[in-house]
Amino acid sequence: MPVVVGFVPTNEGRTALRRAVEEASLRNEKLVVISSNRGGERFTDAQAKGFDEELEKIKAELSAKSVDHEVRGLVRGNDPSEDLVEVAEEIGAKLIVIGLRRRSPVGKLLLGSNAQRILLDAKCDVLAVKADA
Repeated sequence: MPVVVGFVPTNEGRTALRRAVEEASLRNEKLVVISSNRGGERFTDAQAKGFDEELEKIKAELSAKSVDHEVRGLVRGNDPSEDLVEVAEEIGAKLIVIGLRRRSPVGKLLLGSNAQRILLDAKCDVLAVKADA
């Protein structure tokens, strides 16, 4: 049963990816990396190119480490939480790994919380990790 990780090119995302590699290796399972972007009019060509380049870097890094993996870049208008939970259910994931960042109460109210939605909606275990200092 695969391990799914939500990846964004931030310190939190890189920490989650690093921990997900460890978990997949410990469990001898495939790692499925999900990078979700809403897309739409605000998703410029330059951003799309950067998104694709970042995913190619991840593929190369995981291949170099001989990690059994799949990398999915999703641009379909969903919240990242929806994409992660949906893919985890689709592939029968055993674990979802996500990175956390500190946000103010007002920030949580205005922007919502993908992490909270994943924790509440996922049917499998969720490992939430803090970013490296």
